[in-house]
Parts: sequence; structure tokens; C-alpha cells
Amino acid sequence: MSYQAKSFAIAGALAAALSAQLAGPAQAQEMEKCFGVSLAGKNDCAAGPGTSCAGTSKVDYQGNAWTLVPTGTCTTMELPDGRMGALEALKRDLPA
Repeated sequence: MSYQAKSFAIAGALAAALSAQLAGPAQAQEMEKCFGVSLAGKNDCAAGPGTSCAGTSKVDYQGNAWTLVPTGTCTTMELPDGRMGALEALKRDLPA
């Protein structure tokens, strides 16, 4: 490899590294807790009495179990039988 080719390769690598630094880290999407939208055993946490945390909900769409969803989408999710997600725990679809 010629001196000129090496110089171009090094310059290109430096330019790529500099542009990555200037761009900064990708901004993480804001998330919020959404109650009553997870399937049984697929919740992120808070699945009510008798459960320990993530993955412990007993029924689909359990009202006191939450899942993290992109901010602003919780109350607009389309769920079966006219159910809606909520930003607070619900008293519907609780295990017997």
C-alpha cells in the first residue's frame, strides 16, 4: 500500500470516528408504565398480591400488572373486547 493510500485510509477512519463522536449517543425512547396490556406471564413488574415481579401475572390483560411502553401509547392501544391500557392499576381482569 502506498503512502498516499495509507494517508487516505487513516484520514477516512479519523473522519468516521469524529463524526460518530459529534453525533453523540442515540437518544433512548421515553417509556411509561402501562397497566392492563400484558399477556399472562409477560408483564414487566407489579402483578399484584401473590406475585413477585416480572413475568408473574396470571391472566391476560391483568389490570394490576404493567409493561413498559413508549410514552403516549398506553391509553391508545387496541386490546381485545374494548379493553384499554391505563397509567394507574386497574381493578379488572384480576386472577381469581
